[in-house]
Amino acid sequence: MKRFPDTYVIISALILLCAVCTWAVPGAVPQTWQIFTALYEGFVRQAGIIVFILIIGGSFALVNESKAIEAGIAAFLRASRKLERHAFFRRLGVSNIVLVLTMLLFSAFGAIFGMSEETIAFIVVLVPLAIAMGYDSITGVCMVYLAAHVGFAGAFLNPFTIGIAQGMAELPPFSGMGYRIICWIILTVVMMAFVLRYAAKVKCSPASSPMFEEDAHWRALSPDGDFPRINGRQIAVLCLLGLSIVMLVVGVVVFEWYLPELSALFLVLGLATGLIMGLGANDVSRKFIAGTKDILSAAMVVGLATGIVIILENGKVLDPMLNSLGNAFNGSGPDVSLSLMYGLQTLINLAIPSATAKAAITIPIMAPFSDLIGVSRQSMVLAFQFGDGFTNMITPTSGTLIAVLGMARIPFAKWVKFIWRFVLLLIALGLILLLCSLWLSPAGY
Repeated sequence: MKRFPDTYVIISALILLCAVCTWAVPGAVPQTWQIFTALYEGFVRQAGIIVFILIIGGSFALVNESKAIEAGIAAFLRASRKLERHAFFRRLGVSNIVLVLTMLLFSAFGAIFGMSEETIAFIVVLVPLAIAMGYDSITGVCMVYLAAHVGFAGAFLNPFTIGIAQGMAELPPFSGMGYRIICWIILTVVMMAFVLRYAAKVKCSPASSPMFEEDAHWRALSPDGDFPRINGRQIAVLCLLGLSIVMLVVGVVVFEWYLPELSALFLVLGLATGLIMGLGANDVSRKFIAGTKDILSAAMVVGLATGIVIILENGKVLDPMLNSLGNAFNGSGPDVSLSLMYGLQTLINLAIPSATAKAAITIPIMAPFSDLIGVSRQSMVLAFQFGDGFTNMITPTSGTLIAVLGMARIPFAKWVKFIWRFVLLLIALGLILLLCSLWLSPAGY
């Protein structure tokens, strides 16, 4: 079986294609060796965003090293299960409370921190927990993976999607947060209703689960004792993390912070986490650098993909291309144009699940195009955000999805059969929320 082309291969091919176009389009300036300088120029143009990405990667490596988030979630799960001791909560339905609170927690993490790959580690905890409560492995995956990715799609503070996309669209960072919070709430409520309905069906009739036979493996296990205990230092890290979120919101909304201030905030978060965990200066430095190495590929994608726009600009192709697109959409109206943007982003995500890569490829072109057709850049970024998020839950090119299903022992075909209708529902709901953003304020919400 042939492997799908790497993201770098796809972007490099697009740079070559754009260079070829400069030779074919009348009036263009042919580009030759400039394809090799495009990476450097792309890095120079997007230096602020690239540094921002690297600092986030280094800082969150230190936060992840503390295991504070994992321990906090484990403490939350233990507290939720203790509710069974109280008659009031038993009558209310402790299992439903645990499901709702867990999904709300992971959805919030997806919306705020862009939790994605981190969900893999929780599968071995939450799938057995779901089994112990009378559900199945699909319910366990929904509690963590589905919740986090619905939150990711409807994010309002995710620096890896909104932060990067708005920066490339020359919008104030995390602007339009109010409407995005509304979108996140709606999407999360719909997700909870979907999961609760399915979970109730499985609990009433366990054999109705498509995973009933495969879940025999999990039924032989017990989740007791799998949860790590939280310690004082991890509590301090979680408090610091919460304080950083508050400062981010206040800084952006009140003081109009931009990339330098936000980078400084995340840098302080990482360094302070290292101090709280008792790490020496050398250890903090090594782990921070290791985190930047892990996320370097995202920074490389931003610089390389910006080379596409540079080739088009230097070749005098971008403006004619945008004008042609504008003329093609002439008379269709902002609503139809925005819907087509959304559809395009959704299709691209099936092939390129990386949010950073898609932002770097599409936002520099979509931003001026949205100006031409009368669509606000905020709505354009929202179209990117929804298009990037929903199909991640079903595309086989998503490494995180495949890893999660592998950990949960769920065949991909069974997952697709379970989730495809819900993904279509999310796509349709996303379109409605997009159009509402235009109706609320055509100039940008």
